[in-house]
Amino acid sequence: MLGAATPTSHAVAATVAQVVPTTGTPTVVELGPGTGSLSGAIRDRLPRGARHIGIELNNVLVAHLREHKPWLEVVHGDARDLTVLLDKLAVDHVDAVVSSIPWSLLPDETQADILGQATDRLAPHGAFTALTYLTALHRTGGKRFRQRLEARFDEVLTHTTWQNVPPILHYLCRRPLH
Repeated sequence: MLGAATPTSHAVAATVAQVVPTTGTPTVVELGPGTGSLSGAIRDRLPRGARHIGIELNNVLVAHLREHKPWLEVVHGDARDLTVLLDKLAVDHVDAVVSSIPWSLLPDETQADILGQATDRLAPHGAFTALTYLTALHRTGGKRFRQRLEARFDEVLTHTTWQNVPPILHYLCRRPLH
């Protein structure tokens, strides 16, 4: 499932990348990188020695990412298997999770499962960010996702990027409640 109707704008990518640590040796996981429209902005902030892992379900997009973003550690897999995939990569915790998967379109159980695994692997100082179209707020899945974020994080901030077509709502979540 491709979650974006159009490529994500540079304005959105710049906003999303703000959660990426610029010091130390952080690990950033990108869920559903698609064509990689956010990946470059993430990479630009990462310090030397950091890990940038992209977990993509679509094998055509995996091939695209491997060809056009060779610096991205691309994993062909399902975000529902996040814990297993990170275990195979010997990743105990992550410093940031950037998600472009279509949360409002996911079945209830899948939404809960992926968010739970992502939160469980997030370091106490880590950040989780997710993008959704502004119109998704009015869908049952979008409302449910917002409630889940508020139940799993101490802080949930939102920002709308109107320059994107269609406008994108950006969630920034900090301090996971483990």
